[in-house]
Amino acid sequence: MVRRQHPLVKLYFKVGLIPQILLGLVLGIIVAFVSKETAMNVGLFGQLFINALKSVAPILVLMLVAASIANHQQGKKSNINLLVILYFSGMISAALIATIASFIFPSQITLVDDVQAIGLTPPSGVKEILSTLLYKMIDNPVNALVQANYIGLIVWGIGIGLALRHASQTTKTMMTDLSYSISYIVRIIIRFAPLGIFGLVASTLAEAGFGELLNYIHLLVVLVGCMLLVALVINPLLAFFVMRKNPYPLVFASLRESAIPAFFTRSSAANIPVNMELCKKLKMDEDTYSVAVPLGAAINMSGAAVTITILTLAAVYSMGIEVDIYSAVLLCIVTSVCACGASGIAGGSLLLIPVACSMFGIPNEIAVKVIAIGLTVGVIQDSVETAINSSSDIVFIGAISSALSTKNDKTVNVKVES
Repeated sequence: MVRRQHPLVKLYFKVGLIPQILLGLVLGIIVAFVSKETAMNVGLFGQLFINALKSVAPILVLMLVAASIANHQQGKKSNINLLVILYFSGMISAALIATIASFIFPSQITLVDDVQAIGLTPPSGVKEILSTLLYKMIDNPVNALVQANYIGLIVWGIGIGLALRHASQTTKTMMTDLSYSISYIVRIIIRFAPLGIFGLVASTLAEAGFGELLNYIHLLVVLVGCMLLVALVINPLLAFFVMRKNPYPLVFASLRESAIPAFFTRSSAANIPVNMELCKKLKMDEDTYSVAVPLGAAINMSGAAVTITILTLAAVYSMGIEVDIYSAVLLCIVTSVCACGASGIAGGSLLLIPVACSMFGIPNEIAVKVIAIGLTVGVIQDSVETAINSSSDIVFIGAISSALSTKNDKTVNVKVES
């Protein structure tokens, strides 16, 4: 006998993750408003979700870094050197914009009631931060996994990846499969995000009050505002330095035909075919974009740099930690490196927030709660972030193709339809 699903249950599983997260957010607000006791009880769902993220994030970072470096293809000439410079310039600039915005409009989020109760000792300055980074870099790999030492995991991931560059193709394929398998587990956990956010929002509002909603809105406005500055100011400036002509026709074309599809798919990897077709339509250099588009989908993450920076500084300010100018500059560099490791799944950049948080001595237990808060605003943030990441690829590839056509006195130029 086949049991029939309730229509509401059937509808819930039919709709996408974004509507489910919105539903969890709304239900969490309602429960917190109706019954504080019930809201505190359902907070268990949020805690389970946070613990699941905390358990899988360290191994995910290690496998992603090792697999990406091990499988990097060598020997192809496709103007990649200049492109990588543009990618990193864009990410560092995005992180700098996010840092300045966080200084001017600092975000506050509820993380813990008593900073001293968890034994958090803020670093005294950049010297202590650098010393901490160096010690974390040479940590035992097993201990780095157990203690969620992301700096150490990245170093070990780079080392393992470089060593496996000379391994057989079978071994490299195995590393890729392991990376995919961990990412698959993360996808399963993310599917429970609506339930986790329901519990987190309900318990947070019951404990901190409805003023916390204003903090979430403020955080989201700062995030989206910085990303729009990257798309409309930073990217055009970098493109102009390369192509030496008005970049905005190219920028608007990328926003129209790349950013909009990426906004709804929320995946740079899923938008690769769209960007390939757009590069062909704009008559860009094929040798460049055939390699640059997949590469950009993996490492060009200006939107992710904004997300990691702002959420990290929100945690830092909320914990009462002072940030000097040298620490801020170092954060921009670390954030840009972290952004390159953002996984190709929705919300992937959030999983690398603990790496940046560890610079300031913020423990993993606090950092993963920042991830959960990021998922709460991620309904909009992640879509905008992906749109910025994907459209930036087109802008930079188009700028290089235009510069090459001018340099080589070719008749083929990047043509952008108005």
